[in-house]
Amino acid sequence: MALQQQIDQEIKSAMLAKNVVRLRGLRAIKAALLLANTEKGASEDLAEDTEMKVLQKLAKQRKESAEIYKTQNRQDLYIIEIEELDVIESFLPKQLDRQEIIGYVSRIIEKVGAQGIKDMGKVIGIANKELSGKADGKTISEIVKEQLT
Repeated sequence: MALQQQIDQEIKSAMLAKNVVRLRGLRAIKAALLLANTEKGASEDLAEDTEMKVLQKLAKQRKESAEIYKTQNRQDLYIIEIEELDVIESFLPKQLDRQEIIGYVSRIIEKVGAQGIKDMGKVIGIANKELSGKADGKTISEIVKEQLT
């Protein structure tokens, strides 16, 4: 089932259950997917990797907003962002922990024969492709840099 159809079903369920928190998060996902679909100008559904990128972007936005609200002592807004983040993350694949990412990056470095920082772009490109949806690009970049220096 396509993600958009799954979101529509979840919205109906959340409405019936009167789950306002989940409904708010699901509507945010639906709006972002519709926006991405109109930006592409495609009449058919988005590709799965595009959908995952949209979800990752939403999750990243919620995390950043939550941090800002936390530092500004806006607990009410912080809670809303965290609740929406939980809903968004429920549709993302399980995120790898730092040690798992280090293992993947080590294997990629070995496979491509990267020697130093000059090969960083090549390693990051392959790692981002293989770990798409499973790890944050910033974390991948940090680990690659650590291992190549």
